Amino acid sequence: EANSSQTKTLSFLLGGFSAWESTQIWGAVPLCSAYLLALLGNCTILSIIKVEQSLHTPMYLLLAMLAVADLGLCTSTFPSMLMMLCLKAREIGFGICLVQMFFIHSFTDIESAVILAMAFDRYVAICHPLRYSSILTNSVTMKICVAIIMRTILIVIPLPVLLIQLCFTTASKLSHPYCLHPDIIKHSGSDTRINSAYGLFALISTLGLDLLFVLLSYVLILKTILNIATWRERLKALNTCISHICAVLLFFIPMICLSMLHRCGKHVSPKVYTFVANLHFLAPPLLNPIVYSVKTKVIRKRIL
Repeated sequence: EANSSQTKTLSFLLGGFSAWESTQIWGAVPLCSAYLLALLGNCTILSIIKVEQSLHTPMYLLLAMLAVADLGLCTSTFPSMLMMLCLKAREIGFGICLVQMFFIHSFTDIESAVILAMAFDRYVAICHPLRYSSILTNSVTMKICVAIIMRTILIVIPLPVLLIQLCFTTASKLSHPYCLHPDIIKHSGSDTRINSAYGLFALISTLGLDLLFVLLSYVLILKTILNIATWRERLKALNTCISHICAVLLFFIPMICLSMLHRCGKHVSPKVYTFVANLHFLAPPLLNPIVYSVKTKVIRKRIL
């Protein structure tokens, strides 16, 4: 009971932005600009897909879900970052921290799964073009989206549930200006082996497996492309994947770097942690709409 009461009244101190502490308002300006651009870009993508009947296809339904995941990801992380920079409010309650952590990890897993579904879409379109419309219908795509949400909820819910069982006795300073599971468990005075093991299982069974199947999809896509007779046809087929390849790189490279830093980089500078973590959560919501707007003719025409 003592442990429980300590946990419930505990708060954490948000970290990061140490180099900006003397000029915090100047740090808030680019952050606000990035957030507003991410909101504008993803809402524009969603509104165009909703209005344009020709975009009511599996590929663009998945793009709409990617935009929703990006909106959720940036909205989960930005409030505490802005609160810290603008109001100098570093303290965050344990309960609010768990809620923020739940949404950050949920939208991260959803984005990862949507990127995998988009890889499957590209695989079917290039490797089985004649069967594409019969394999990937709108109803199948909607079922995939529901399955993604169900998987995310089932895997992420145990993370905060297990954290509640731990004992936190002091207001510890986190490595980032928001709450992440590997960061929180480092500050517990209890045995965290179960939490660490489940956190690793959750990471491997979602993002790890998704990345593996994305890579497998592209191995099969490349194999098919190389069997195409002319270079012009090969480039045309590969060109349909460029937007998705950019989304994969923007999401997975910073995520892999962040995971490696959390598990292996004990002597790494806090500034490196902050930069990689912020890149992981800022880059996809900000750049995905730009990439898809530039590469998708219908969306580009609508914006113009």
